[in-house]
Amino acid sequence: MEARKLNIIIAYFLIYVVWGSTYYFIGVALKGLPPFLLGAFRFTTAGLILLLWCWHKGEPVFKKSLVKKSAVSGIVLLFIDMAVVMLAQKYVSSSLVAIIASSTAIWIMALDVPMWKKNFRSPAVILGIVIGFLGVMMLYIEQFSYDSAEENHREYGVLLLLIGCISWALGTLYAKYRSSGEEEINAFAGSAWQMLFASAAFWICATMNGDIMNTDLKAVPTTSWLSLAYLITFGSIMAYSAYVWLLKVRPATEVATHAYVNPFIAVFLGMFLGKEDVTWIQIAGLIVILLSVMLINKFNYNRNAIKPK
Repeated sequence: MEARKLNIIIAYFLIYVVWGSTYYFIGVALKGLPPFLLGAFRFTTAGLILLLWCWHKGEPVFKKSLVKKSAVSGIVLLFIDMAVVMLAQKYVSSSLVAIIASSTAIWIMALDVPMWKKNFRSPAVILGIVIGFLGVMMLYIEQFSYDSAEENHREYGVLLLLIGCISWALGTLYAKYRSSGEEEINAFAGSAWQMLFASAAFWICATMNGDIMNTDLKAVPTTSWLSLAYLITFGSIMAYSAYVWLLKVRPATEVATHAYVNPFIAVFLGMFLGKEDVTWIQIAGLIVILLSVMLINKFNYNRNAIKPK
């Protein structure tokens, strides 16, 4: 029991803190690599490394049902969500992207049909979801007012982002309920295949978009390569695998709170590493986010107490 609790704590640290840090490193990597090529490099390398590790441990990595279901999860959960966010940034500000992306937690709660009776009967969960979303808005509301992004066709960008959020929510729930039968065994092998299928889609887009032909890899700065290495190791192999595993052992609504904590971490890293200014409204937003996550997690912990096996 104690080992299981420790694994869950470590997994939450990875999807809360490490995933939150990837916002900063993605920005650094994009200074030298185009988006689709970055996604292709990241998920191909991470997927292959994780798959080889699982194969070395003797896991059934080539199980037909696992590969087939992982293909669906990889395209819906990883590729569509990240691709539409890239496209949406042509039409909306980065602040609006962050606000709408945080609504993923709401979509997961709304679409998690097997948990409707429990979630919608809990004022604590509903209140926590709403408060968390308001907290994220507080983080970015001032930036949104002064953002210089294009105003034209903003509705297209919002629509794309909503599609991305719904896609991530559906992929999350598919990974939780349908992607594999065994919890620990198939979770890591499944995440490896998900990344590989997503990388295939990124390679296709990178080819069609001209990213491969137009990118001089020799001119890519060292900081971009180092950031890519961080994204592969910590963002994908460790954090994404932890996310898929957590979906097997904890409620999806609870795991979805990463959508609120990630901006929290991103703001702190932007302040300390990027030397960005943080206002009192943003600090208040951070406090509100922490309160919402504590509210949701406390309820889910009491409802789904980890029992010894």
